[in-house]
Amino acid sequence: MLASLGTLPELARQLSGLGGCTRPVRLDGHRTEHAVDRTTGEIGGVLRHLDSSALPAGQLLLRCNNRRATRCAACAETYRRDTYHLITAGLRGGKGTPERVATHPRVFATFTAPGFGPVHNRPAGGRPCRCGLRHDDQDPALGTPLDPDTYDYEAAVLWNAHAGVLWRRFSIYLRREVAKRAGLTQRAFRDHARVSFAKVAEYQKRGAVHFHAVIRLDGPEGGETAPPAWATAELLTDAIRAAAAAARVDGPEVDGRPHTFVFGRQLDVRTIRSADFNDGQDLTERAVAAYVAKYATNGAEMATGTLDRPIRFLAELAQARITDHARRMIRTAWTLGARPELADLRLRAWAHMLGFRGHFSTKSRRYSTTLGTLGDAHAVWRRAQADPAVDTAQETTLILAHWVFAGTGLSGAESWLAATLEPAPGTEGEPTWTADATNS
Repeated sequence: MLASLGTLPELARQLSGLGGCTRPVRLDGHRTEHAVDRTTGEIGGVLRHLDSSALPAGQLLLRCNNRRATRCAACAETYRRDTYHLITAGLRGGKGTPERVATHPRVFATFTAPGFGPVHNRPAGGRPCRCGLRHDDQDPALGTPLDPDTYDYEAAVLWNAHAGVLWRRFSIYLRREVAKRAGLTQRAFRDHARVSFAKVAEYQKRGAVHFHAVIRLDGPEGGETAPPAWATAELLTDAIRAAAAAARVDGPEVDGRPHTFVFGRQLDVRTIRSADFNDGQDLTERAVAAYVAKYATNGAEMATGTLDRPIRFLAELAQARITDHARRMIRTAWTLGARPELADLRLRAWAHMLGFRGHFSTKSRRYSTTLGTLGDAHAVWRRAQADPAVDTAQETTLILAHWVFAGTGLSGAESWLAATLEPAPGTEGEPTWTADATNS
């Protein structure tokens, strides 16, 4: 039918511009761009006008920008690539970060959760699990409790809910520990050095969150200034271990049982070596950035077989194809979420995430660029490609727009057509120009 109406080529171009997104947001409305002279402030004529009713799909289609690979592989890949560039910029410079950061002390650290009961695992050295078996790395039993009835599901869920707070406490203690080793007060430390970091959360198979972090020592102005002579990777490593051991968060009391949250005993801290000076054995910048970016698109569903979206009723679990372990974690979060004293944790809203409600990737202000800045750079480039006649040196743009949410996803015919298309040149892994229509 589309072909008979003569709209097939135009629709194909619109869908191709989504870069492979399969769950786009649909909007009704319009957008108009006017040129504004930077010198005089005079508003000129219309540069471009976009009306959703005139588009082949009848609506503006925006990428969903979901970071979960299970929800939208194309948008998750965009998020992964941008995270890779963000991490890389903080390791070797670029994207507005000076190249001198490549010479600053930096380490890659992994912080784990404590134990909540014995689980099926793969001990080092080829030894069998406590159950007596040797599990392969694809065994669905890995991470599940040996005895679910004695596993501390309550503590496991509450740990996830407080993991972000525990990280913030650690970051405060880390600055104190670095200052102590430098012989400085905390106030004086600010005038000599700064701790910068970027971290990502990952779920272990048992459903507990742990953190991977790139941590760097800079001068007082961040990457723009060199760190003092006493700042070494060894000093930073020692400070991280001390801060991780000291970090502690007092949690709620549930039925007379108090909860306190700390990191697990397994703490791995390794120095990051430059990719230009390694013998193939060191932990390189490229390896670290790729590893962190890989986990930026994974949720609990990738590790524990849980849900990738919130639930509104506990009865939904009856039809869910999830593991028994994930089911018990979700039920525990749902039950705890009914307690008034735990209302601030919003455990029911985050039950599908097994209680974790923090951001999957965060960074300190001076570590490197931001995901928003990378997205803005894409948008500027796309506008220049779409209309090279606009003199951006002399003009800026006044945008007038009004959009109304009209739904999500593609129709059956659109889905079929999208599956046959390659992304438009320059849009693979990034939004199209029309995806900036809401930035008014």
